[in-house]
Amino acid sequence: MKKLLTVTLFTGLLTLLRMAMGFVIAKVVAIYTGPTGMAMLGQVQSMVAILNGMINAPAGAGVVRFTAQHQEQGFDACTPWWRASVRWIVILLAILIPLGLVLAKPLSHWLFASGDYAWLIIITVLALPFTAMGTLITSVTNGLQQYRRYIGLGMVSTVISSLVMIALIIKQNLMGALLAAALQAGLIGVVMLIASLRQPWFKLRYWWGQSASEERKAIGGYILMAVTSALTIPVSLVMVRNILVSHVGWEQAGQWQAVWKISEVYLGVITMALGTYYLPKLASLSGVDAILKEINSTARIIIPIVAIMALAVYFLRDIAISLLFTEAFRSARDLFAIQLMGDVIKIASWLYAYPMLARGATKWFMVTEVFFSGMFVMFSYFLVGQFGTQGANSAYLLNYILYFLFLFFNVRKISR
Repeated sequence: MKKLLTVTLFTGLLTLLRMAMGFVIAKVVAIYTGPTGMAMLGQVQSMVAILNGMINAPAGAGVVRFTAQHQEQGFDACTPWWRASVRWIVILLAILIPLGLVLAKPLSHWLFASGDYAWLIIITVLALPFTAMGTLITSVTNGLQQYRRYIGLGMVSTVISSLVMIALIIKQNLMGALLAAALQAGLIGVVMLIASLRQPWFKLRYWWGQSASEERKAIGGYILMAVTSALTIPVSLVMVRNILVSHVGWEQAGQWQAVWKISEVYLGVITMALGTYYLPKLASLSGVDAILKEINSTARIIIPIVAIMALAVYFLRDIAISLLFTEAFRSARDLFAIQLMGDVIKIASWLYAYPMLARGATKWFMVTEVFFSGMFVMFSYFLVGQFGTQGANSAYLLNYILYFLFLFFNVRKISR
């Protein structure tokens, strides 16, 4: 547990930087675009999450897991998994880039009810190779448990990408904000690439060459999981925003997006610690009992921390709105309570969901992601119609309560 606390502390420093930069960006967006711009930015970020989630699928959790499992035998033992990952990335790029270029206008209509933003989709798909490279480097660094380097690179890339975003927003207002959201992940990838050129594992022979079907199949399972997440979670958020827009308008959708953004930022401290320490740790364990012991010991530390953070955000929400946004977002203060309760249940459920990634439980993961993302949209459809903007927060809380209960009672089956 000492190592978890140490990693949480270091990742907390990185997340504090990301929070600070995120808050600055949110403030600039609020000033230059208002609630409507905030809602539109949310749509772009969901679109970026979908495309990046697909291209990052072979470079994420699977690379972390197999690097963590084989690092003690040296880089050559990790090579088959790295090569399999790169092969999958090349295949996905060959599919996604042409497809994104062809479907740019229809996607723009789906996101904004207008074809005028097709250029955003085009820019995003052209940046995908750099996005995948950045994720691959991050995953290897994480799997090798080089936490200080992982955090240092994260800090540098965060500062550079955030400064570029702020400059674009100030210079081009809403268009700059949308462009910045489309380019951010690619910029981070470029920074990661430059910073890793001299790493001992960053040699062509480790990454390109023959790979066995076993490794390709194993990475393929993680691709299915990551693509499922990339399609379900961001798509469900787009649909919820569309539900809000149709019932209460872009202005109120922007108020909801502001609260959602605050949740994303402060929960980043926890989710980064889980991704950095918890996932490799679970991947290195064998046996259901050992995994359950790790889950329970981690939960005793993480859940109280999340609860305290949520309470702090609630009592400081007026200050947060004043600092991060503008007076136009003041009505968002009424949306915090239910959202923050949902945040605590969300993290509790994730502790029991991570074994699906650590053990490569592809079917369990895909079924739960699709089902509960669909439930979130369904709950939002009915509750927003009844309770307005607050209905989306209620749907969020209700959905994660059900998700947690499902995982809690099935964790032994998932962890086998």
